[in-house]
Amino acid sequence: MTFSNMFQLQYEQVVEGFEYKGKWNRGFFRNKNDIILELGCGKGEYTVGLARQHKNQNFIGVDIKGARMWRGLKAAQEEGLKNVAFIRTRINLIEYYFGPNEISEIWITFPDPQPRKLKINKRLTSPSFLESYSRFLKPGGIIHLKTDNILFFEYTLDVIKEVGHELLYSTYDVYKTEKDNELTRIQTYYEQIWLNHGTKIKYLKFKLKRNE
Repeated sequence: MTFSNMFQLQYEQVVEGFEYKGKWNRGFFRNKNDIILELGCGKGEYTVGLARQHKNQNFIGVDIKGARMWRGLKAAQEEGLKNVAFIRTRINLIEYYFGPNEISEIWITFPDPQPRKLKINKRLTSPSFLESYSRFLKPGGIIHLKTDNILFFEYTLDVIKEVGHELLYSTYDVYKTEKDNELTRIQTYYEQIWLNHGTKIKYLKFKLKRNE
């Protein structure tokens, strides 16, 4: 099965210039609606779930494992969702796919916490990754994080504070503080596993500090 909304390029093709970089709205989605990313999207539960709820916005899921994304791609095709796309790539190449101010929001859902100190720069909320996101996230654009891992969650809170980003909201137990919204209605595969084990799900959202 092939999907017209799936992008999977070789490294050389990406660095030479991706055709929709800076042109997603007019070139692919054919509208002027906001574009929201899900980084490390896995099976695409949030990408597709948000797309169902917000038909006036566009959603792009990003992951390195294409087999995972197949489920999201299939669901989007079967439901005729025109506001969904997926990219198979490493997150450290994400800048090659988007132009300045092209993305309105970013969702990071249950990322690999990279617990070893030697891999701290691979955490998707590390200062280096946040700097990368700032190159295509609109001023005032929101970054959302959902995670089961308390060390990763508190690491992100520390980064926000130390760098001077603007924390908008945080909770150590989203199912206790939030009721019947997209934070609780949409669940990823891994989220369901952690909930079944009694693990509390953490959530925060913040805005990036902009250098003058």
